[in-house]
Amino acid sequence: MSTAALAAKAPDYVRRISPYVGGKPIEEVARELGLAPERIVKLASNENPRGPSPKALSAVASAAADLTRYPDGNAYALKAALSRRLAVAPEQIVFGNGSNDVLELVTHAFLRGGDEAVYSQHAFAVYPLATQARGATGVAVRARDFGHDLPAMLAAITPRTRVVFVANPNNPTGTWIEPERLQAFIASVPAEVLVVLDEAYNEYLEPSQQAEATRWIARHPNLIVTRSFSKAYGLAALRIGYGVMDAAVADMLNRVRQPFNVNALAQAAALAALDDVAYVEESRRLNREGLAQLASGFARLRLRALPSSGNFVLVEVGDAVRVYGALLREGVIVRPVANYELPQWLRVTVGLPEENERFLAALERALAA
Repeated sequence: MSTAALAAKAPDYVRRISPYVGGKPIEEVARELGLAPERIVKLASNENPRGPSPKALSAVASAAADLTRYPDGNAYALKAALSRRLAVAPEQIVFGNGSNDVLELVTHAFLRGGDEAVYSQHAFAVYPLATQARGATGVAVRARDFGHDLPAMLAAITPRTRVVFVANPNNPTGTWIEPERLQAFIASVPAEVLVVLDEAYNEYLEPSQQAEATRWIARHPNLIVTRSFSKAYGLAALRIGYGVMDAAVADMLNRVRQPFNVNALAQAAALAALDDVAYVEESRRLNREGLAQLASGFARLRLRALPSSGNFVLVEVGDAVRVYGALLREGVIVRPVANYELPQWLRVTVGLPEENERFLAALERALAA
């Protein structure tokens, strides 16, 4: 049997999946364009430009002495720390290989062929991918002002709906939903439908904007809140995130979760990073100033950019493919978002001040070329 014939044995819904494509790595751009890696600025993947917390680095160095041992499959120490921080029971927390993993676990546990999942247009690409991988049907609700149209999403729920995904802030548009509107929406969703509130960028919100969403679970046991250590905590390479939910829902996710799905170095780093409050506060401050720096640059270049509550901004540049290529040749990596039905826009991660300035100067030349 040929390899093509073997591949054809996969379910049709799997063969139709277009794999997720991340931002280009620095090493790949250096190889392809013959550039020195140290001269390349990566503003494509919403990473924290500061580097990790020194406390996290120290914890990783200590944990490395036990690389011959399997990690704690229950992440006891980290789970206990998060339980105290969030005032939830340890049994309500599920860890994943990044919060993406938790999103996948939700679809694995609760979706099957014939079911539906509802999400917004321009929302995180993993929602439709994870839905399709289970043979379920994704229902993309048209966005309003580049963000979630909550009334329309509520109206899209049918007897076949099992999961609703909401990102707050949303990637890649940076839009944000006020806690009062969000809580009212969750209260209106039928109790038998899970609401997954993806808060990967929550720590970049000002404290006054942050919803106490994990406390809503007591009143709404169909709510799952997912968060990440990849963004404001600066641990993207270690891939660790978590979900908070009703204990009965967590039990279902743990039944389909891979054993040891979070490695020991990631657990140690996350535990230390969680304790480094000053690092997160400084990351938030740097991001706030970076957003203002980029907004000022876009205004000077007469470009439309969306107000953002994340650590990235969406900017309309016209021929995005051409501008993206011109930036790459200058050693600046950003993210084209045509796959989000935004073919004229680029998503730009907030970098260090000098990285933002380098990008803006390269962008001006790219637009003029």
